[in-house]
Amino acid sequence: MAKAQTAKAPRSPNPHAPEPAPEAEPKARERIIAAATRLFCQYGITAVGVDAVVAEAATAKATLYKTFGSKERLVEAVLEREGAAWRDWFLGELLKGEATPLARLRRIFPVLRDWFGDERFFGCPFINAVAEHDKRDDRMRQIALAHKKVVLATLAHLAAEAGARDPDGAAHQLGLLIDGAIVAAMITQDQNVALLAGETADLLLARMTAAEAA
Repeated sequence: MAKAQTAKAPRSPNPHAPEPAPEAEPKARERIIAAATRLFCQYGITAVGVDAVVAEAATAKATLYKTFGSKERLVEAVLEREGAAWRDWFLGELLKGEATPLARLRRIFPVLRDWFGDERFFGCPFINAVAEHDKRDDRMRQIALAHKKVVLATLAHLAAEAGARDPDGAAHQLGLLIDGAIVAAMITQDQNVALLAGETADLLLARMTAAEAA
């Protein structure tokens, strides 16, 4: 997902495999997460097996299972890391410098356009993960909703500061435009879909401020 790149373990499948040195474990964990992030984002979670991840990370399968316990736990770790990195970047871009709340909200789609033009843009990992998993399994959905909740809270806060009578409603409308733009950009590979979504957002923001002025 992100412009920026990014749990209980059973016994090692090979009980005779040497234990990594304690100081080496964090480095192996970071390599595995980085490798899994690159592969999952580009090729999809289902398409990438643990063999591909450990080969990319230059580590042993036993280390992956010792660190994460399963591929599902690795997926969760990747989503948590990617979500945190993306939120730091995206929300940081909205909130940096001196600007009015309304001006910060109008930054949303120019910022997304920059992301859509990045060669590492492969859509939103959370949307992709939910799409790939069993739709009756709530685990991926809950992880995605936790990520979305943080983003929406910031948008609602800005909308409230900008004078919206229903800041939560405004945040959800903007969130729908964000999600739609991400999916459209992934499918079309056209970063300018962000501009179309931005035009719709401008109409929403204009109505929001006009209603308050009235």
